[in-house]
Amino acid sequence: MASLAVDEDFDIHDYRHGLKLLQQGGDTLTFQNREGYDCPACGRPFSRLLLAQTDELSFRTAPSGPICIVRTPEEFLVLTH
Repeated sequence: MASLAVDEDFDIHDYRHGLKLLQQGGDTLTFQNREGYDCPACGRPFSRLLLAQTDELSFRTAPSGPICIVRTPEEFLVLTH
């Protein structure tokens, strides 16, 4: 499967057909990976994607599996596996 291309021109809308929006808040969006996209950091399929357009992130609970973090010029991508 293709991975998210997180270069300077990254646009989440290019991948919306394969992602299901789960939650939207202020500067964050959370998606479920329904298409099976590969993680741009490790190359394995990820289950969820948190897209944050902020300089600071805080999490109340830790995910049960590995996470990868990718920075684009405009946002952070936090991918859980």
